[in-house]
Amino acid sequence: MSDGTSPSDLRQSSVQRLQERYRRLAETRRLRPVAAIVARFNEIDGGMLGAMVSVQLFTTVIPLMIMGFSYMRGFADNASPGTLVIRELGLVRPAADHVREAFGHSSALRSSWTFLGVAGFLIWGIPMGIMIAGIFAKAWHRQQFGLASRLWRGLVWFALYLTMIGLRDRIAFGGDHHAGMRMVRFVVSLLPVWIFWSLTPALLVRDGGRGRNYLMLAGLAGVVIDGIVLPLGSRWLFPPLLDGWDELGPIGVAMALLTWCGAVGTGWVVTACVGAVLWERYAPSKTVVESQTDES
Repeated sequence: MSDGTSPSDLRQSSVQRLQERYRRLAETRRLRPVAAIVARFNEIDGGMLGAMVSVQLFTTVIPLMIMGFSYMRGFADNASPGTLVIRELGLVRPAADHVREAFGHSSALRSSWTFLGVAGFLIWGIPMGIMIAGIFAKAWHRQQFGLASRLWRGLVWFALYLTMIGLRDRIAFGGDHHAGMRMVRFVVSLLPVWIFWSLTPALLVRDGGRGRNYLMLAGLAGVVIDGIVLPLGSRWLFPPLLDGWDELGPIGVAMALLTWCGAVGTGWVVTACVGAVLWERYAPSKTVVESQTDES
C-alpha cells in the first residue's frame, strides 16, 4: 500500500469500527426512550435547527397556504385567509375577528396568483426540503446525499408535504358536521400524516428504506407530534398568546404566527429524533449498524 497500511491493518480497523458501532447502539438501547431522544436532539443541536426551519415555514409554507386558500375560495371578497389560522388554532371571538382583519380579504391576492408569484414561493421550498434532509441525516446518523440528489429529493419531499397538509385539511375540516363526526374525520385525517412521515426517512435518508417494516413505527412519531400534539397544543397555547399581543394589531398576529412556526419547526426536529431512536431500538441490530456511517 502507498500509505504503508497493510490489508490486515485495514481489516482490523474495519472490525474495530464495526464493534464501536455495535457498542454505541447497545448504549443507546439501554437508555430510556425519552433520555435517548433528548440526547439525540442535543447531539444535533436541535434547538438551532428548529429555529432555522421556523423561518423557512414562515416565509414559504404560510404564504403558499394563504394563496392556496384564496384560490380555493375563488378570491372572494367575503373570504379571509385568516380562516386558516382561526381553524388551525381553534380561535373564537374576539381573537378570530382580529386575525381576519389582519389578513384582509382573499380578493387582494388575486394579482399574486400568477406563475411567477406562486413559483417564487415554491422555489424557496427547495432549500427547506434540503434543510429537512440534512436534519434527518444527522438524526439518523447517515451520510448526506450529494447536492443534486438532495435537490430533487428536497423538491419531492416539499411537494409531498403540501399534498399531505391539503389532504389533512380537506378531511378534517371538509363541511359542517356534529362533534362525533368531527372527531372521526380528525382521526381519519391522521392517515396521510402517518404515510408522509413514514415515507420521509426513505426519501431523505441514505439507505432509509432498510428495515422498512419499522419505518411505519417511525412514522407514528410524526402522527403523535405533527398530527396530535402540535394541533392540540396550539389550540391551548396560542389563543391567550394572541390576546396578550392584541394591542399590537397585525404585528401581534405575525409574532404569534412566527412563534407557531417555531413550535412546528422544533416539532419536526423532534420527529426526526424520535423516529431515528425508535427505528434503532426495534430494527435488527445488523440492519442498523450497516446503515449508519462510520462517524455515527
